Amino acid sequence: MVMEEGRPGPSKPAGDRRPQQREKKGKQQHKQQPCEGFSIKAMMKNSVVEIEDLDYHYFLPLFFDGLCETEFPYEFFARQGVHDLLEHGGSKILPVVPQLIIPIKNALNLRNRQVLCTTLKVIQHLVVSAEMVGEALVPYYRQILPVLNIFKHMNDDMSQGLLCLILMDCSVNLGDGIEYSQQKRENIGVLIHETLELLERYGGENAYINIKYMIPTYWSCM
Repeated sequence: MVMEEGRPGPSKPAGDRRPQQREKKGKQQHKQQPCEGFSIKAMMKNSVVEIEDLDYHYFLPLFFDGLCETEFPYEFFARQGVHDLLEHGGSKILPVVPQLIIPIKNALNLRNRQVLCTTLKVIQHLVVSAEMVGEALVPYYRQILPVLNIFKHMNDDMSQGLLCLILMDCSVNLGDGIEYSQQKRENIGVLIHETLELLERYGGENAYINIKYMIPTYWSCM
């Protein structure tokens, strides 16, 4: 059969358009859906947890309690959860500060090298996480600074060796090795010095005198 010139050819069958329709459908299926954290929906594919919408009075102290964990994956989940919540908490963090003191104190009192390093980094993040948090911590220095006073000078190789003899558990299990800020900062003396300076800088006018009372060898960084 010869097709007449100028006459349109046969139209494409409807089936030829199916791949395009399937592609559009696939894009719709991959659309991310916001959901509440720690729910069944949060475990579904394409779900996005909105951390800012979590109940911080419940979840933040819960994750801080996990700072005492030393085994993987529990310590990883607790550590990562704390930093994620502090990163996105904003104004929700300040009202919860009183609930965080006992978990911090319990973690520091373990005198476990791994837990000490993790907790010091968490305190540093907490101090800078939102306005007024540093000042809100000042009344609790007597609960969280005594252990820091013990290990403040552990900042050289010899002291680190002595520290291993003092600490109750010297083994370090870093799991997948991920640390806050992606740095394996494990010198306890240095971490304590950094933490005290942050407490002073963000703690307001009464911070230094209270730090000095608990740690007489500390000198102002201001």
